[in-house]
Amino acid sequence: MKKTIVTVVGHDTVGIIAKVCTYLAEHKVNIEDISQTIIQGYFNMMMIVDTSKSDVEATVLSEGLKEIGEGLGVIIRCQHEDIFNMMHRI
Repeated sequence: MKKTIVTVVGHDTVGIIAKVCTYLAEHKVNIEDISQTIIQGYFNMMMIVDTSKSDVEATVLSEGLKEIGEGLGVIIRCQHEDIFNMMHRI
């Protein structure tokens, strides 16, 4: 399994989860876990996904998610699990 962390942060708007999940499904990415909160109009979502069966490279997946985020007015980041863990170590 190739675990990847997808984070979405920004002002809440209709369709964020739907567009992100649709894009991932189109590229055969399986969502293993998802958590989202909305606090005073700010949207925050974290997903753990399995990209091992994806039909595109990680860079293409990341760029596509970034473009979706720009269209929605949110920031979407896609990082391999190892990179995410190294960046968030105490």
